[in-house]
Amino acid sequence: MRSAPEWARDGIVYEVFPRVFSATGDLVGVTARLDDIRKLGATIVWLMPIHPIGEVKRKGTYGSPYSVRDYHAVNPDYGTKADLQTLVREAHARGLKVILDMVPNHTAWDSALLSTPELYRRDASGRVLPPNPDWSDVAQLDYANPRTRRLMAEVLEQWLREADLDGFRCDMAGLLPTSFWEEARPALERVKPGLFLLAEWSGPELMTNAFDADYAWPFHNALTRVLSHGAPASDLRATWEEERRTFPPGTLHLRFSDNHDERRAVSRFGEAAALAASLLVLTLDGIPLVYNGMEVGDTAESGGPALGERLPIFWPIAERRPEFPRFYAQAIALRRAHAALRQGETVWLRNSEESRVVSYLRRGGGEEFLIAINLSSQPWSGQVDVEKPGALVEVTPDVPPPLLPGASTSERTLPPVSWPTLGIDAWGFRVFRRPVA
Repeated sequence: MRSAPEWARDGIVYEVFPRVFSATGDLVGVTARLDDIRKLGATIVWLMPIHPIGEVKRKGTYGSPYSVRDYHAVNPDYGTKADLQTLVREAHARGLKVILDMVPNHTAWDSALLSTPELYRRDASGRVLPPNPDWSDVAQLDYANPRTRRLMAEVLEQWLREADLDGFRCDMAGLLPTSFWEEARPALERVKPGLFLLAEWSGPELMTNAFDADYAWPFHNALTRVLSHGAPASDLRATWEEERRTFPPGTLHLRFSDNHDERRAVSRFGEAAALAASLLVLTLDGIPLVYNGMEVGDTAESGGPALGERLPIFWPIAERRPEFPRFYAQAIALRRAHAALRQGETVWLRNSEESRVVSYLRRGGGEEFLIAINLSSQPWSGQVDVEKPGALVEVTPDVPPPLLPGASTSERTLPPVSWPTLGIDAWGFRVFRRPVA
């Protein structure tokens, strides 16, 4: 079982879609906002793919960044290699790490690699195939061919050398043979010792020797079932426990409620429930993800078909959703300040209505936190099964409810606690801390 670098285990990932992140929609625009990412409290910048995009069979006006025409170049709409090098250098100067999104499973149909069809998966007649019929804008590479493996390993090494990256987010990692990743990893380590590899996949086979972290897709799916489809909140604990049974001990998972593949959490779940979901992500074990404008409650879509267009983040929406920047600043600061929340043990606690409420401890570094989250549309008052609650001190982020129509301000007053009874607003949460011997 691999052990991820300490900065990754302690980290908070911020995913950037350069096309929509700034007014200029390029790498210079990302560099100009690095101070905002650092101030938010994120520690790892994930750049979505920056390579030139295919034109043949393109989807949308600009095309999907996951349809790569040239692995060796930077999309001219985004700038130059020098712009990328400057971005990474400026990020490092601010204590931020940078990982680049790589797309090794498929290329655009006008990639120069298609001049060698043997590099691609083909049917009996020799026709190059897409990964599946829905992904019609890309052609799937064939990793049964040793030459394909060498070419892709060289691409990864090139970007480590040329841009001083700290690692990669690897798109659709499980569609490639695990053996490719296990063979490539030592060579990448020689170029960049201590690099971080994140698999966009959920599979224990990738986590033994190849990757440092994977996606908590099952947990995300459970969260969506709870918040959108009426599943009991206890499904989250059950999914987490299944993770522990299925994966090697110590496996690190990326936890998220929003990313570029999903409809925005604020749109799917509603404003208050989106914050409850983020509180869960930011207080559980694993590596939390903040996606591209979540911190202001942005609703601009980036999943298909929006992935092929340019729908910039509307940063001024923070004026209408003041609870969002306030929540993310406080919740991230709380996680950053306490080892128990970053790498501590997770202990699930019983409560009197587990169909609506999740409750758990995070323990480590001489302290523990009790977190209780009401994942329902009705206020809750009930009991949490915690020993010696008297020493618990409330540290819940001071976040107002969403603004009512016509209102310019909003405040929330948390009900007093009378242990073992605890009250939580609809879609609300409470966080408590105490020292432990």
